[in-house]
Amino acid sequence: MLTVRQRLLALPALCLALLAAPALPAQASGPPSGAASGRAQHATQARASGPAAARNPVVFVHGYNADPGVWGSLREDLRADGYADSELFSFGYDTHQSVNEVLSGRLAAYVDGVRRQTGAARVDLVAHSFGSLVTRWYVKFGGGGPYVERWVSLAGPNRGTSTAWACALWDQACRDMTPGSYVVKNLNSGDETPGTVRYATFWSNCDEVINPDDSVPLTGAANTPVGCLKHNDLLGDDPTSAGVRAFLRS
Repeated sequence: MLTVRQRLLALPALCLALLAAPALPAQASGPPSGAASGRAQHATQARASGPAAARNPVVFVHGYNADPGVWGSLREDLRADGYADSELFSFGYDTHQSVNEVLSGRLAAYVDGVRRQTGAARVDLVAHSFGSLVTRWYVKFGGGGPYVERWVSLAGPNRGTSTAWACALWDQACRDMTPGSYVVKNLNSGDETPGTVRYATFWSNCDEVINPDDSVPLTGAANTPVGCLKHNDLLGDDPTSAGVRAFLRS
């Protein structure tokens, strides 16, 4: 465990890393809000090469100190693959709150809204960083298992990250991300990938935020190393995007 002095010294680097999210187009962060515009639907249909196969709506869950705009690149790639805007949803939330006491329940309500709007029985979840803990808690303890078919984690602190100690003194989300926290301990007790949900992780061997790097992979998941990428670079990396999209098609 880091000493108090080490935690304070690590704080500037952590803050810079967490705040250096890519400058991507913003996406709606509120509850599901109805069908996409006719122009957007027309553009999607023009890119599609035939009738779309049955697929789940995708719910993106961003990470700490971020917002739904970080998903701009992956959303665009999915649209190029034939997804309509009406199949892509971004959950926006206050990242400084408790995973198990607050955020999992809010995600559950959001997913229920997506399912009502689209008529889908299940969704696919794609999370980055801290969003991985929020989505895992929803699946494992928040009643989300029957409503999720695929779960994807990009650079998630699934076994905790020591860099979170730098802000754990005043931030509940940081405390949840520390190794051995109540959230991390319970998520990894017993089956790490429970139920019929299919799990995938993508991780970098030189992630400056996730320490150790192998905190991301989970037993029972399809775990894919992406090489040496910075924490936020997984969001715009073409090979990582291709891997995520292949998993969603599988």
